Parts: sequence; structure tokens; C-alpha cells
Amino acid sequence: MGIKERHVRDRETVRRAILDAARELFVAEGFQNVSIRKIAERIEYSPAAIYGYFPSKDDIFFALAEEGFRLLCVRGAAPATLEDRSPLGRVRGVFGRLYEFSRDYPQYFALMFIDRTVPRIGREYERFAFAHQMKQNIIATIAAAVEAGELPPSIDAAVAMRVLTSGVIGVAVMQLSGRLASGENADLLAADVLNTTFAGLQSGVPFHSRATAPCPLDEEELAVKRGL
Repeated sequence: MGIKERHVRDRETVRRAILDAARELFVAEGFQNVSIRKIAERIEYSPAAIYGYFPSKDDIFFALAEEGFRLLCVRGAAPATLEDRSPLGRVRGVFGRLYEFSRDYPQYFALMFIDRTVPRIGREYERFAFAHQMKQNIIATIAAAVEAGELPPSIDAAVAMRVLTSGVIGVAVMQLSGRLASGENADLLAADVLNTTFAGLQSGVPFHSRATAPCPLDEEELAVKRGL
């Protein structure tokens, strides 16, 4: 291995150590309570050395969030990975994989969906455009299920996505915060929540909420289009 290759490898090793230490500290103590100095102490480096890899604590979070969303895509939380199923089957698969992601990558899930003090990923719209596209693809797949007659025509696809997401995240938060009863199985509870929600959707239960408030990525896209 040449000097250049060794340098690249060593930098990646340190970068990985920074991200792993930050992820653990952010989840354990809360993003707002963790400083660059504290991350540096965890890996026995100087704060100045950390700044050689990441300009700010926010940049460390964005790197972790990007990793998390890409892991979520790889886990199959995207309709394109489930092409052998009907539209409704693909939607079921997406939300089943979202729950599995919370179970298998709890630290990433906590940072991405629970900690309210982390920066808004809409600030880095281009970096997270793939996550925005994943969301739009899921909404389009729900709409395809309506078109195929698998869901009633009255279903608002965007609201349906919010309802399904809320159900899955609710179970995940109960599991991660230790709110489940002794002996209660989170996997079975998640399956029950999804089955009940899909049964409600198929029955045509009316929605009272509306998809009027865009997510942070949607807001950023609108700003980009308006030249703001």
C-alpha cells in the first residue's frame, strides 16, 4: 500500500471513529448537550483535529443522518425494491422495513426521527434529495394502490403515508424508550398496528387530517424553486 492510499485509509478510520463516537453521545445525552470537545475526548483526539474532518457539530449530524437514510433505502424502505408485489403489497413492505430499521439501527432511528434538537435536514436539501424522492415514490405507490382498486378512491395518498408512518414510529418509540410492558413483543405490536391501519384504509375510514404542511425537505424544495 502506497503512502497516499495509507493516508486515505487512516483519514477514513478517524472519520469513522468520530461518527461512531458522536452517534453514541448524541443518542445517550441528546444532540444539544454534546460538544465537539466531548466527542474529541471520547476518541482521545483534540477538538482541532475533529474540525479537520467536520466544520461543525451540525455537519457531523448531517453525515450521520445521510448514512441513516441510505441504510433505510438499502433495507428496502423504497417501493422499487419490492417490484414483485402489488402496489399495496409494496406499501406494506415499505412500512414493515421502516419498523425493522428502527429495531436494527436504533441509534440512527433515534437521531433521525426522535431527537427534536437536531438540525433540520431541509437545510441540506441537495444532500438529502434522495430521501425526499423516496418519500414521493411511497406516496406515488399508495396512489397506484388506489388506482388499482386496492384502496378506496377517497384515500389521500399523502395523508395515508403520514398515518402509516405515525403508527410505525409510535411502536418504535415505545420500544426504544422502554415503554412496552414486560413480555410485550414489539414486532407483533408493529404487525398489529400495520394490519389494523391497512384494514382501516381499505374500509374507507374518512380522514380528518389534511396533508397541508410539507415536510422540511418539501419546504426547502419550494424555496429552491422560488429562488429564495
